[in-house]
Amino acid sequence: MVREANNGAGMMKQDYDYDVVIIGGGPSGSTCSTILKKYNPGLRVLILEKEKFPRDHIGESQLPGINTVLVEMGVWDKVEAAGFPIKIGASYTWGKNNDQWDFDFFPVEQWRDEPRPAKFEGQREYTAFQVDRGIFDKILLDHAREMGVDVREETLVTEVQRDGDRITGLKLQDGSVVTGKYYVDGSGVVGSIRRAMDVGVWVPDQLKNIATWAYWENAEWALEIGVGATRVQVRSLPYGWVWFIPLGPTRTSVGVIVPAEHYKKTGLTPEALYKKGLSEQPEISKLLRNATMDGEIQSCKDWSQLCDRLYGDNWFLVGESAGFADPILAAGMYLAHQSSRDVAYTILELERGQLDADWLRKRYDDRTRGCIKTHIRFGQFWYSANGCFTDLRDYCSEIAKSAGLKLTPAQAWRWLSQGGFASDNPNKALFGLWDVEAAKGTIQKCLGHDQVDEIKYTIDEFNVFKLNLKGAKKDMLGDLVDGRIVTSPCFRRGERVLPTIGFYGDVIRVLERESSMEKILPMFMRIAAAYGKTGQRAVGLAYMLIQTLEAMVSDGWVNCTVDKSKPLLNRKGSDHMIRWANETVEAMKAQNPDVSYTQNI
Repeated sequence: MVREANNGAGMMKQDYDYDVVIIGGGPSGSTCSTILKKYNPGLRVLILEKEKFPRDHIGESQLPGINTVLVEMGVWDKVEAAGFPIKIGASYTWGKNNDQWDFDFFPVEQWRDEPRPAKFEGQREYTAFQVDRGIFDKILLDHAREMGVDVREETLVTEVQRDGDRITGLKLQDGSVVTGKYYVDGSGVVGSIRRAMDVGVWVPDQLKNIATWAYWENAEWALEIGVGATRVQVRSLPYGWVWFIPLGPTRTSVGVIVPAEHYKKTGLTPEALYKKGLSEQPEISKLLRNATMDGEIQSCKDWSQLCDRLYGDNWFLVGESAGFADPILAAGMYLAHQSSRDVAYTILELERGQLDADWLRKRYDDRTRGCIKTHIRFGQFWYSANGCFTDLRDYCSEIAKSAGLKLTPAQAWRWLSQGGFASDNPNKALFGLWDVEAAKGTIQKCLGHDQVDEIKYTIDEFNVFKLNLKGAKKDMLGDLVDGRIVTSPCFRRGERVLPTIGFYGDVIRVLERESSMEKILPMFMRIAAAYGKTGQRAVGLAYMLIQTLEAMVSDGWVNCTVDKSKPLLNRKGSDHMIRWANETVEAMKAQNPDVSYTQNI
């Protein structure tokens, strides 16, 4: 309970049982608590988990962005030692046509076979894990305990006690009450704090799905790459889709997703629906021909949703309690880890008292809600664009209509990019989890455009670019770095944000000097050279700058025109770009071996 204590200076302060109390011991709770203890070991942190680990849980397919969080937590080596399959990408039957296409994080043809466990370096920086959640979640929870977190399993919170928008304590099943200075809701779909504090939730009607799944022993892998690497399989049905996720040498998660309305119309039980879906997907059936089901078929609601707010006076929502995006994008675990890391950083800064508390809370809310909304928006596009859903044509049309989607690549891109690019990562042009190239490529593949060379950029049609800051106001962004929220200036116009650091800052400085693409591109290559990049790596970095310019155009920060006397951008001229990069590096080295970026931009 809360007590009053003298702080030695004649002033009274509140004394709590713990500094931070977290409901839920899944990845959200483990991540938040571990980050807190890493950067402030003196904090008293408690996790209340209603179950006993290990326990099964869906959400096994991860994305590469999770690995950097695992590294920061100090747990990546433990996860790698567990021997989970390496996810190099995903294979889809999805889109306008019924053709199979692959989305890879790292080029398969460049993959080098290497023994495991391996270090987080080289090609492994671009991959993800496919995890058995029973094992994975226990590794993370045990690691939090080793970091000094007080972990109480089989401890159910029965009541969230409140006074207005402030939590005063958590009542447990045994009748005791635990108090904290801050409370974090990592309870997933249960949403213990979310419900108790009457937080509203937006649920898109068209993304209400039902998931059925089971675990199988001795299923065949569709693809084996080196030691333990593979792709997740996603296969469309006329009325839904199937996931196939190897979790280890013998265990595989296989699920069937259908719209809730379709499920009701069939009149089938979840078990019957599951068996029907697998029997009608020949590729998955073939992989399961010698396998046996381990345990019962399970089912749950699988609804995309987003909370109206993610914080209160002394509490925060993280992970699925904050929001959930359709699993077709495999973003659930990424959002859980990132939001929990962000809340940990926010609490660390609140404790330091050096940054404005209201700004810190709002910054977390804006950044996290924006990222979740982006993934929900992309999920709407995925479903509306799937011509394989022959039994769901009206459903897909309704999604497209309600979302304002006209399904051409250009129109879909304009709609999807309405949320802006800079809200999640001020250092790089990202649309949710995807960079510009990946997002545009996915859009075009879904709509039947298979060739990567056909990916269209708005900037391809113009060659004069001018910075547009009209109506913009100066503001601040916060980036998470080594336990601190590092502030940096930005411009804000409505909901759109333009950072002035990282690649955005590079492009801004270029556009302040030049407007012609024939001069902008060499300056991008010179920047790459100044960062010490040569050859194909220089081209890759220059492409990131090009993607940033495309994002700035899409967000309205750059105006474009055409000067017919000058050439357009030739993004396919990689040989020329490589030669330019190498020549630039050699010239710079000859002038000054220690030349810095700022001296050459």
